Amino acid sequence: MRPLRRPLTGSPFQILLLACSFALAAYAGVRLLADDWFGVALWWVGAALLHDLVLLPLYAVADRAVVRGLGASGHRRWAMYVRVPAALSGLLLLVWFPLISGMVELRYRSATGRSADGFLAHWLLITAVLFGASALLLALRLRRATKQRPPAAH
Repeated sequence: MRPLRRPLTGSPFQILLLACSFALAAYAGVRLLADDWFGVALWWVGAALLHDLVLLPLYAVADRAVVRGLGASGHRRWAMYVRVPAALSGLLLLVWFPLISGMVELRYRSATGRSADGFLAHWLLITAVLFGASALLLALRLRRATKQRPPAAH
């Protein structure tokens, strides 16, 4: 191994940007924890436990099923074309779940003056577009790969 000649700190701009982001995070943390620090801490612990004990095993099993399903046909590399839109759709479902489920309909209407009726349809439409775009990208890449492959000699 050769010794490092200079520290891995980055440019002065990167250091300044990192310091500003830490300052902003500290400010947001102080403001967030000022009113109900116990409730916020309880929410963070609950969210971490929910993610690690419930959600992570669920999407690990789903991912394994996709890989196994594609692996039988020899196309395991296609799994990313399912993983990415599924992850983005799941993230949007997580963010919009209170509005999709109707749990905060009255609070949303009183705060914005708008109805929360369209969130399920919008989420389904965005999910369809994400999977459609992923399928189109896969089809284009497969088409390009078959064009670049030389024809088999008989």
